[in-house]
Amino acid sequence: MAKSLSEIMNDVKVQDSSGDTEVLIKGIAMDSRRVKEGELYACVPGFKVDGHDFAAAAVKSGAAALLVERFLPLEVPQVKVASVRQAMGPIAAVIYGFPSERLELIGVTGTNGKTTITYLIEKIASHQKQKAGIIGTLGARIDGREIPGDRTTPEAIEVQKLLGEMVSEGVSVAVMEVSSHALDLGRVAGCEFDVGIFTNLTQDHLDYHKTMEEYLNAKSKLFANLKGEKQPKFSILNGDDPAFLKLVKVSSAPVVSYGIHNQEADYRAEYVQVTADGVLFKVRFEGKIQDITYATPGFFSVYNALAAFVWGVERGYDPKDVAEALAEIPGVPGRFESVRCGQPFQVIVDYAHTPDGLENVVRTARDFTQGKLITVFGCGGDRDRGKRPLMGRVASQESDFLIVTSDNPRTEDPQLIIQEILQGISTTDYLALPDRREAIEKACHMAKPGDTVLIAGKGHETYQIFGTEVHPFDDREVARESLRRLGYV
Repeated sequence: MAKSLSEIMNDVKVQDSSGDTEVLIKGIAMDSRRVKEGELYACVPGFKVDGHDFAAAAVKSGAAALLVERFLPLEVPQVKVASVRQAMGPIAAVIYGFPSERLELIGVTGTNGKTTITYLIEKIASHQKQKAGIIGTLGARIDGREIPGDRTTPEAIEVQKLLGEMVSEGVSVAVMEVSSHALDLGRVAGCEFDVGIFTNLTQDHLDYHKTMEEYLNAKSKLFANLKGEKQPKFSILNGDDPAFLKLVKVSSAPVVSYGIHNQEADYRAEYVQVTADGVLFKVRFEGKIQDITYATPGFFSVYNALAAFVWGVERGYDPKDVAEALAEIPGVPGRFESVRCGQPFQVIVDYAHTPDGLENVVRTARDFTQGKLITVFGCGGDRDRGKRPLMGRVASQESDFLIVTSDNPRTEDPQLIIQEILQGISTTDYLALPDRREAIEKACHMAKPGDTVLIAGKGHETYQIFGTEVHPFDDREVARESLRRLGYV
């Protein structure tokens, strides 16, 4: 239903306006090429282009009004605000009927583990016969229906639109990956979160945030803003992470902690067993003990399963039912995913693209590898350069052989990225192969019975970016092709 321009600006601080602010608005868009008749065009100043420069094209396409940071010489109503980015979310929330107020919204933030935890929560909710929705790195999913996406947290307009679709389709629980960029750039402005979950904080995105303190400050916004009129809210925090104490202080909602080492954690994992088939552990909480089985190997999997378990129990579900749901989950695409073609060695594909993430998966693979561990990885271009030698170091510490290759080079020279990774390697034999396909084929060809080939960095991604061009590429499919050429089926 169309609303007047003045009505949709109710929750936004307006600096000035021009023209008829009672004009009816049917929607909002930030891409001038996608503006529809009667919509509000948001002139977002981007990192490379300025949306104000495309306002005339948007008006020509039917934009009924403009959201601006400076008035433009165009004959349509305009509303001036301090930040178009920060205003888009609250405006879109009005247009789509405040969807986050009509379902339970869970935000998951942290460097690693976000995607996995969203999938685990979706499974727990579905196990309780609730319709669930996901927004995150793998795109969105509404009651099982896949919607492709290209970033961890979509832009504010898309977030509100997706939440609106979820409400219209009867979703009662929505869980969203909330990146530090999203929090800093206002992509989740207009969302009322009921639960905030913190996984961990390790080095990443310092090309954007510059310091770890700024990175943590961005993450903390999720917990500082757990406010609203809906059901009781709470923060679920990793009590083993050094950032825990700061997040406890900033949280505007009660805190529930989880961990393995923190003796004071409200939910504590004990008797942890990590095998090639997954993890087994007991959770001690509220004077009770619950056995947990989760079919993804790695110590990091204990934290992921534990965080999801906390949410389920704190929401009032029977702990045994929550544990049963976790036991039924086969895995998450591109997260320690096995590629099997009958070969006598393991091939694992994982999304690990930070020093901590890579260290976790390499150590996990090392634990169950009887022979040699061959690790294939690279680093993305136009991203945090400081983590490149760190990733080289952590990979070399546990691997028997490294093949350093390209990830998504973007506008950087792949050879120069590789050289920065190699600065951290000192103890392990390695090979530098910029062609990722060649690197994966080489690793599979080298592998002997009992070995493990770990292909890290891209996980679920089905593309590779060179310059500004996107090319089809899926580590899992390339590995399968390589194995088939070696005679495996």
